[in-house]
Amino acid sequence: MKPRTIRAVQMRGGTSKGLFFLAKDLPADKAQRDRLLARLIGSPDPYARHTDGLGGATSSTSKVVLISPSLREDCDIDYLFGAVAIESGLIDWSGNCGNLSAAVGPFSISAGLVAPREGQTTVRIWQQNIQKKIIAHVPTHQGEVVEDGAFMEDGVPFAGAEIVLEFIDPADSGKRGLLPSGAAVDEIEVAELGRLRVSLINAGNATVFVRAQSLQLSGKELPEVLNRDLRLLARLEAIRAHAAVAMGLARSVEDASKNRPATPKLAWVAAPAGYRNSAGVDIDKGSIDILARIVSMGKVHHAFTGTGSIALAAAAALPGTIVSEVARTLPGLATRIGHPSGILTVAALLNETRQGWRVEKATMSRSARRLMQGEVFVPPA
Repeated sequence: MKPRTIRAVQMRGGTSKGLFFLAKDLPADKAQRDRLLARLIGSPDPYARHTDGLGGATSSTSKVVLISPSLREDCDIDYLFGAVAIESGLIDWSGNCGNLSAAVGPFSISAGLVAPREGQTTVRIWQQNIQKKIIAHVPTHQGEVVEDGAFMEDGVPFAGAEIVLEFIDPADSGKRGLLPSGAAVDEIEVAELGRLRVSLINAGNATVFVRAQSLQLSGKELPEVLNRDLRLLARLEAIRAHAAVAMGLARSVEDASKNRPATPKLAWVAAPAGYRNSAGVDIDKGSIDILARIVSMGKVHHAFTGTGSIALAAAAALPGTIVSEVARTLPGLATRIGHPSGILTVAALLNETRQGWRVEKATMSRSARRLMQGEVFVPPA
């Protein structure tokens, strides 16, 4: 019997990588589709290695992306993102991946879904998970995506071509809004931790921010140390799950932990300070505006999530939030985030309206590269 195969491309976008598919190549039934995608990644895997799949067994590399021509007149591409849980195989479709957003434009051009223009090709992307528009400015030359360049981003060891991403109106435009509680700071009650001051932000992805000192942390810690502390990870998940309920994203803390592990994100922040990153490079206090760490799928992220950085930049520009209390960001300037791998710069443009604060857009630069393309073999049922 001839083995079944599906076309796929493995791509890096920013500090993440994932498997990209054309949506039309996958089963129409969502439950069947999700089982197939998880199996191709290698989940569920109780050994947390993804030995029998193409995932990388981390939150940054256990990801899938589905691409199709857009059904909207104002967009070129529809983009659906899934975060695949390593141990359980659950795929959380609740949020976006800001890093892999950088790879959507190059994939779509290479797949023939968007016609390239000489010099730079603008790809209008509809992000289906959060129902928002992203504009990607992709370098192109002689009909091909340009991948080589001098652009460096901390957390990626090699240079690439710069892709500028504009996240249009990235805050929640529904009833929850940028501030789902209506306040810049809230207090939530978490068992064993008591009452914690938090800022609940709905931009990029839903994210909850807390002061590092509230967790008895400095903000300088590295994930390779923190991820060995299982008690700390459990406390961080408890905060995240309680915040999910407070933001109206889960019915209960149990529901948040079981069915919505990807969002909201949890981040902690501290005032700028010098530190040594995961590569052993000293980061000077004067080169950053804030120290920040973020949890993704139950583990401390090796860098900082792209969508989390949008939420952080928005919160830094928003008076009264926990982020703005410690950030050194000046009005109108981008926020330089000091994370475990180095520095990430994100600009957020906010306007105050009668209905409250609105994020006009957030801008960041990333790079992307095709790592492999071909056919992935589908294991026998």
